Amino acid sequence: MNMDALDISILGPGFLAGLLVLATHVPLGRQVLKRGIIFIDLAVAQMAGLGVVAASVLGWDTHGIAAQIAAVSAALIGAALLTWTEKRCGDVQEAIIGGLFVLAASGGILLLANHPRGGEELKDLLVGQILWADWHTLGPAAMVSVAVLLAWYSIREKLGRTGFYLLFAISVTVSVQLVGIYLVFASLILPALATRNLGRRAGLTQAYALGVLAYFSGLVLSALLDLPSGPVIVWMLAGLALVLSFRHSKSRAG
Repeated sequence: MNMDALDISILGPGFLAGLLVLATHVPLGRQVLKRGIIFIDLAVAQMAGLGVVAASVLGWDTHGIAAQIAAVSAALIGAALLTWTEKRCGDVQEAIIGGLFVLAASGGILLLANHPRGGEELKDLLVGQILWADWHTLGPAAMVSVAVLLAWYSIREKLGRTGFYLLFAISVTVSVQLVGIYLVFASLILPALATRNLGRRAGLTQAYALGVLAYFSGLVLSALLDLPSGPVIVWMLAGLALVLSFRHSKSRAG
């Protein structure tokens, strides 16, 4: 173990990035689970990623404003399409979501086929680079997260189905560029899955606690063992979700 790797200047921004992702994804995840559209996160995240890939192929700075616009635009197109299909083809919405995901993923591979760093770009998009988070990226992400949460808790009912997909697309676009597609999906689904049988207040509290503990322990463990942070955090989320689900099942049985 490398104790010197526990550098707060590196792990601190990464942990804050995780908190920003959890801030919006915990309540959104519970809604996704309730609606039964589990893979929407993967599909919209992959659409946002497709926008980033397109920006990279065009030679734009992937952290610049043009790339952000491309990512948001792609995610909003995906969200608009899913809003339209849910109204007209609700019985097969999950299949449509899966189809959108595979099309966006395949599109990214095609765009990067002749890119000199295509493999690395795809890896960063999927696994993420949470330890690369810095104050320049965290500041705008925090403002977007606050805006999404304010809308979610104040006017969500008025926004309806279209508003849900809009807020979802914006949140996912920001999160994908902070932590990658795998961690975005895990942060959305696993805490919600572990607390699905709890009431709103208890469910949110325990889901947030699970996520915070998973990000903290995952970052520390990955630093000590010199392992990629994203996959370690995903496994910590899964492990803690399993433990919490087991505890709840025992409590109900008792």
